[in-house]
Parts: sequence; structure tokens; C-alpha cells
Amino acid sequence: MSDDFVIDNSVVMTWCFKDETSQYADLVLDRLEVSDGFVPSIWPLEVCNVLLVAERKNRIGEADSARFIALLSELPIIVEQEPPERMIMEIFALARKHKLSSYDASYLDLAMRKGLPIATLDKNLIAAAKRSKLPILKNK
Repeated sequence: MSDDFVIDNSVVMTWCFKDETSQYADLVLDRLEVSDGFVPSIWPLEVCNVLLVAERKNRIGEADSARFIALLSELPIIVEQEPPERMIMEIFALARKHKLSSYDASYLDLAMRKGLPIATLDKNLIAAAKRSKLPILKNK
């Protein structure tokens, strides 16, 4: 059985900010030493947006963003591409059903399609995963 999982951006971005440390996020990062993390196609844009907002608020500098992006590129995080038609139809419906953003629904959808647990700190996504009987990645 695979130990791979879907990783939500709420977990990934805690690795960038010292004031957002999370034991769970650190354990997920450790888990990437032996497993692959899957993300939907929206993920790179989400990462960039969080970094840009943090730069604009002087929370981090450009060098910090570049360093973080370089670190992410070394991790076994696999971006799954989706056809736009599927994103608009199926992910939209899933977001509506669970009252999620389309971004969060894309992580839920990916985990459901791949039959993988999801690693997230997002309370709404956790609730939607539980309603969908989708496992949440636990600490090992």
C-alpha cells in the first residue's frame, strides 16, 4: 500500500513562516522523506500568491521567497494536471456541495480520485473530507 498523500497549501505554507509553525506540518514534511505528496494544478499559483502577499506586507523578503521556492522544488511534490472542463464542472460541483472554495475543492477532489489521505490544517477542508469519508493524514 502506498504512503503517498495529497498535501494542502495550508500545510505547505507553514514551512515558510516562523510564526506559523505546526507540529503536524513538520510531521508532514518529514513524511515527504519516504512518500510523495500530490497537489492539484492550482497549487503553484497558490504558493506564489501567498509569497507575494507576504512580500507586500513586508513579512518576508524577495530572497526568502526565492529560497522557499527552491526548497519546494527539491521536495517530492507532484502537481496533477486537470483539464479545464473537469475543473469547471466536477470541482465546481464539489465546492458547491461542501461549501468550499474552488481551490480547497480541488485538493478534496484529487484525494478522492486517487484514494489518498489528505494532509491539511484547513478546518473546512477537514470537515468536507470527513463528510466524504476521506482519510485525513495522521501522524505516524
